[in-house]
Amino acid sequence: MKVTRITETAFRDAHQSLLATRVRTRDMIPIAEEMDKVGYFAIEAWGGATFDTSIRYLNEDPWERLRDLKEKITKTPIQMLVRGQNLVGYKHYPDDIVEKFVEKSYENGVDIFRVFDALNDVRNMKKTITVAKKQGAHVQGTISYTISPVHTLDDFIKIAKELEALECDSLAIKDMAGLVYPKDIYTLVKRLKEETDLLINLHSHCTSGMTPISYYAACEAGVDILDTAISPLAWGTSQPPTESIVAALKGTEYDTKLDLKLLNPIKKYFEGIREKYNSLLDPISEQIDTDVLLYQIPGGMLSNLVSQLKEQNALDRYQDVLEEMPRVRKDMGYPPLVTPTSQIVGIQAVMNVLGGERYKLVSNEVKEYMKGKYGKPPAPVNKKISKKIIGNEKPITHRPADDLEPQYDKYKKEGEEKGIIKKEEDILTFALYPQVAVKFLKGEAEEEKLEPSKPSMSDENIAIPTEYNVEVDGDIFDVRILPTGYMEIGESDTPISSPVEGGVTSTMQGMVLKLKVNIGDKIKNGDTLAVIEAMKMENDIQSEISGIVEEILVSEGDTINAGDTLMVVK
Repeated sequence: MKVTRITETAFRDAHQSLLATRVRTRDMIPIAEEMDKVGYFAIEAWGGATFDTSIRYLNEDPWERLRDLKEKITKTPIQMLVRGQNLVGYKHYPDDIVEKFVEKSYENGVDIFRVFDALNDVRNMKKTITVAKKQGAHVQGTISYTISPVHTLDDFIKIAKELEALECDSLAIKDMAGLVYPKDIYTLVKRLKEETDLLINLHSHCTSGMTPISYYAACEAGVDILDTAISPLAWGTSQPPTESIVAALKGTEYDTKLDLKLLNPIKKYFEGIREKYNSLLDPISEQIDTDVLLYQIPGGMLSNLVSQLKEQNALDRYQDVLEEMPRVRKDMGYPPLVTPTSQIVGIQAVMNVLGGERYKLVSNEVKEYMKGKYGKPPAPVNKKISKKIIGNEKPITHRPADDLEPQYDKYKKEGEEKGIIKKEEDILTFALYPQVAVKFLKGEAEEEKLEPSKPSMSDENIAIPTEYNVEVDGDIFDVRILPTGYMEIGESDTPISSPVEGGVTSTMQGMVLKLKVNIGDKIKNGDTLAVIEAMKMENDIQSEISGIVEEILVSEGDTINAGDTLMVVK
């Protein structure tokens, strides 16, 4: 009888998909030993968005999370998701950073490296795979599964054979958006088992509602490992429930041999976690949405997209953004929608919708993508759009990281000068996130506060006022509390404030990364005045007039809101 193995995702992808990656380490540690007893193939507990979120929002050291979990999880391999040459960031890093990061990840407790590239460009996975193999780790090469007019079954088989040639120990089919149909996964797994000697792992999300059926079809085709999430953190944009898959396969030739009794206390524990983080659960992320078959947005991206639109006070444009995403994806040569391309495509769709004109605002990452700096797209990009974004510049065709100079020693020296380096891992944290990491490593970051949980069913009938009259300096304003976390203040006769003449405003909420000008500088229409990090992407703020910088109202590191005046140009 063939035993189907299970990888548990509760510590990484499950809360990334449903809870915007906000579960704290202190809420993982108490249940880690119980999870270690189950007999999972692996516990996915690191990588993906967890690194970024830890330092950006939780004031936690991700390296400490890994070590703390490794102390408790002694029998089950700890797995991480690593984005090839992107590691846990959103751009390519030089080979020396990749090498040091993989070595330190293994040293701190990672046993299995699931390595993928957003464009399925194996050149971008090779360095990470070879370094991980050198450590003695289990390396799982990955196909980023997607559906498009240009992706074929033969393409996926070809990628699998290239990964096998790099001596990967197993192969993951990473179906980020729950797109895989039962008949398609049966055919793909069957061919992979026939044409490679790799263990095959299927990872999917429940967004479309098809996934449990696809999991069973994959079992019939010979799949070796399935990714699941303990039931309180399952369904919706997360994985199928661990207990349900274990029960469904029990007594069949695909039995997992896991004990439901051992899963029960884990389930009970995560019911409490779900309640604690209840305010982060969004109905959009929890429900089945067959429109994913049209929009193809992966689980983690969907919950983060909702969160980001809330930050921009633009949740009412959610449907418009969904409809824009396939158009942007086509313009960019049909990249699979997985980090970082899901972010790049998703944020560009947001900019196209909120900016009022397609590609009027373009993130620096989109510019780099069009220049070939992320690798080879599955299909040619839209030439007209590319010219609008990068002019006549010719995209590169070689491996992007070949152009990157070593940076580890540079960040080590700079970090030591800033007094933020206490251990080797701090150098890597600084190198991966130069802007965000400084505040964290200085000890100046604060943990994001969790909002109170949503009212329970018993609280439904409590009347909460949502409109008030507020008196400010003798003037009466109508104030309406909106469910998206912001207030609208209005008065029938006079506005609260009028635009600053010559003012350069931010189009979105974010952080000032760089100021490119000084007071007194002469600038031309189209010059970049500042760089704003918004929704994890870098965005140039450009002048729409020629003139002289008269006043600068913000500093680097400041948090700004959409509509805030950054500087005055006359």
